[in-house]
Amino acid sequence: QVQLVESGGGLVQPGGSLRLSCAASGLPSGYAVKAWFRQAPGKEREGVSCISSSGGRVYYADSVKGRFTVSRDNAKNTVYLQMNSLKPEDTAVYYCAAVPSFRACDFTGSKYDYWGQGTQVTVSS
Repeated sequence: QVQLVESGGGLVQPGGSLRLSCAASGLPSGYAVKAWFRQAPGKEREGVSCISSSGGRVYYADSVKGRFTVSRDNAKNTVYLQMNSLKPEDTAVYYCAAVPSFRACDFTGSKYDYWGQGTQVTVSS
């Protein structure tokens, strides 16, 4: 069975940092976790970051550029999202998602076949 498990969320003060992890298991051959999405209260799910299966290409939403860094360790089947200089508007449930490895990075949620259950990130003083 496919499992994508996010971890690392929590409550932090503005300006703080969190490191999210997405551990994948049971993915069909040729699939990879590539993207992080988030959904804030009253808002639609939005793409945050995407990383190619090799780790050679990375993409970020304008709202997080310069503050977030996505990386991967394929030996551990894990994708990370380092979040620095967090702002209250970053508060959301963060999800990782997987698609066939050959697909280009994309922030269209409907293109992703597997999703984690999400981890809550709350930025508040």
